[in-house]
Amino acid sequence: MASPQTTSNAVPKSSANQGFVYLPLIAGWLVPGAGHFLLGKWGRGALLAASVVGMFVIGLAMQGQLFSNVHDILDLLGFVGDLGNGLLFLVGRVAGLGADQVQITSQDWGTRFIEVAGLLNVIAAVDAHNIRTGRKAA
Repeated sequence: MASPQTTSNAVPKSSANQGFVYLPLIAGWLVPGAGHFLLGKWGRGALLAASVVGMFVIGLAMQGQLFSNVHDILDLLGFVGDLGNGLLFLVGRVAGLGADQVQITSQDWGTRFIEVAGLLNVIAAVDAHNIRTGRKAA
């Protein structure tokens, strides 16, 4: 009996690692959703961009604080959360947004919205990197 020939149209796994694999990670950190946009995941990228930017804007609308000075460990954690927003944080600091001292409860909640937006952005950037390197199925 003759064995049937099978042809495989699958892309070799080595092609997933060609090029600069950190580009979706860096782009996704700087601009929310950009890592997924680079990978052609338009729906996921748009959802992440809307979520991160929305939380950041809501946090600023609640007069949340953007950390600039680190005095203790809790301020350091807040600063790291803010840095996760990438260019949103840098533009906000340059524009002087979120510079007021927190005085009422809604401002504190706004600060937490901004921090969580940054942490979500970091998770999304790592997700884009994992898709790019083949660690996660697209």
